[in-house]
Amino acid sequence: RYRPARAAMEGSGPRVVAVGAGLAGLGAAQRLRGHGSLRLLEAAARVGGRVCTRPFGTGGEMGAHWIHGPSPGNPVFRLASQYGLLGPEAAREENQRVEGGGHPPLPSVTYGSSGKVLNAQAVREARDLFYALLASTRAFQGSKEPPWPSVGQYVRAEIARTVPTMAGGQEDARRLQLAVLAACLKLECCISGTHSMDLVGLEPFGEYVSLPGLDCTFPGGYSSLAERLLSDLPEGTVLLNKAVRTIHWQGSFREEGDGGGRVFPVRVECEDGDVFLADHVIVTVPLGFLKERHQEFFQPPLPERKAQAIRNLGFGTNNKIFLEFEQPFWEPEQQLLEVVWEDESPLEEPDADLEANWFKKLIGFVVLQPHGHVLCGFIAGKESEHMETLSDAEVLSAMTHVLRTMTGNPDLPAPRSVLRSRWHSAPYTRGSYSYVAVGSSGDDIDVLAQPLPEDPRDPRPLQLLFAGEATHRTFYSTTHGALLSGWREAERLNQLFQAPVPAPQS
Repeated sequence: RYRPARAAMEGSGPRVVAVGAGLAGLGAAQRLRGHGSLRLLEAAARVGGRVCTRPFGTGGEMGAHWIHGPSPGNPVFRLASQYGLLGPEAAREENQRVEGGGHPPLPSVTYGSSGKVLNAQAVREARDLFYALLASTRAFQGSKEPPWPSVGQYVRAEIARTVPTMAGGQEDARRLQLAVLAACLKLECCISGTHSMDLVGLEPFGEYVSLPGLDCTFPGGYSSLAERLLSDLPEGTVLLNKAVRTIHWQGSFREEGDGGGRVFPVRVECEDGDVFLADHVIVTVPLGFLKERHQEFFQPPLPERKAQAIRNLGFGTNNKIFLEFEQPFWEPEQQLLEVVWEDESPLEEPDADLEANWFKKLIGFVVLQPHGHVLCGFIAGKESEHMETLSDAEVLSAMTHVLRTMTGNPDLPAPRSVLRSRWHSAPYTRGSYSYVAVGSSGDDIDVLAQPLPEDPRDPRPLQLLFAGEATHRTFYSTTHGALLSGWREAERLNQLFQAPVPAPQS
């Protein structure tokens, strides 16, 4: 028998617990139609999960930054519009029709490590080649024998093939284009949330779907969406600072109470000793957390097929570094400052000395409009994880070095403050988002999303349901994938609750 948790769940209807109050958990709660009782347990002191706005020069999105593909097919865009959270630009129909292919077309300037702005034409040619190669990966979707296991190997082999004809055969121009291509691969690492494109599977890469629309941001911060979803729920639904230690399923857990109490198949045990008994638990924790903790988090452990999917899929780190300046050194129309190390090439191994060269993985800076004088840098992979271990002063010093090198101005004033995300160190996240790794496929995403127990005839169905960005086969790594996955699992339960109860077998 178990003492019910402080925030007891009452009533005779089905009891649902959701673990994690990110967009998947909040989305599930929003769609569960008043059957029985619901609790959302969140380990952090806030809702939103990997959506997290922090005040910094009034513009610090620590996690999700853009609505990718803000058009009617995007549920995050629809909700944000409905709640009145977007600016007038996002609502313009022509902006909703733009095909960005997942890459924001910001007006940019590209700095080279020689301290000069690089020739825009040469940069454009290299980038066009890169995006053409990336688009050509779609041809291998469903292929039994792709030419290479990974996107990175394929792209590099194709670059090697085109090198002789590149830049009209001029050596200097060719070196520059190779350096720009190396920078393009780093940007792609940020977009895919991986250390290297050599880890991203080639065959499944084309399954990811980019929605149309000119990527836009939330004027009041991305967290305004999570806050609105929270405010729509009955008070007391979400419990913060409520980390779950273990989910016991396939059990018979009797609640104390009059007349012997009800028996539940699932018992959710929190780090603080609170216990919640439930008929159904929607697990929305990040894949990074599952990779590290699934063996002890579920008792009994997950079936081997699901454990294998958790191991197979990729989950990496993409962090942001915000720098605030007294005065901008960039021009008012510039929205993206790109960084190219001119001695690099995708055909040569990068320098493996993380400590000395981690900052070379940085792809550049987005200028945050209209937030004072703030640049937001992006950096992925092991270098990004190394950055998390450094002090603010060390990060600020490295960023000042990068900017002085790129602008060719040794006296460029250092930023006055720095703020950065640390997604890999976050104990309940352990990274940024998922990708389909070499050796995995979209089928692994579907296996991860499958509810348990697996036997559809089990008399106690849907004890464990799974949501979150890593469970959406075509929109993994996005907030809209997370939200849709939460809706999907809520709908699964709604259908169960409406189904006629089978008559007992005579």
